[in-house]
Amino acid sequence: MKRLSPDGHFEPEFVEGVRAIFEEKIVFNQILGVQLVDITPTVVTARLPMRPELVGHFAYNRVHGGVISASLDALGGVACLVAKAARHMDQTPAHRLDFFLKVGTIDLRIDYLRQGIGEFFDMRAEVLRIGSRVGTTRMDFVDPDGHMVAAGSGAYIVS
Repeated sequence: MKRLSPDGHFEPEFVEGVRAIFEEKIVFNQILGVQLVDITPTVVTARLPMRPELVGHFAYNRVHGGVISASLDALGGVACLVAKAARHMDQTPAHRLDFFLKVGTIDLRIDYLRQGIGEFFDMRAEVLRIGSRVGTTRMDFVDPDGHMVAAGSGAYIVS
């Protein structure tokens, strides 16, 4: 049975496959510009570079709330995917990447805490529980100064 590396990370083939699907094949994520930073079995981090197309309020140049919501939703889903994949390390990376076909949002809650103003935003999604059918996550959206802009929670179908 294959195991995670001693530092708790997946093999490079799986990580690159997740990155390619998330950043390139899911066109909406490509439009948003979300870039995965780190992938572990329980936490996934990403960065969203700010661009004029993402502005929600022209006078303040702040990121649109829908961009925040969509980005956190996508990151929560990929966090559930990798948590499920970590339970199936006996399967090939390609087979575990097929789990993407089964992930879908059931419920999403986003709390907006302050204006999102900055050159980039960091995001983090932590898996709270992964079951055979449903996974739950907690997500954060943080500005360049480390201030929490939004917090979210989500439930995802994983089977």
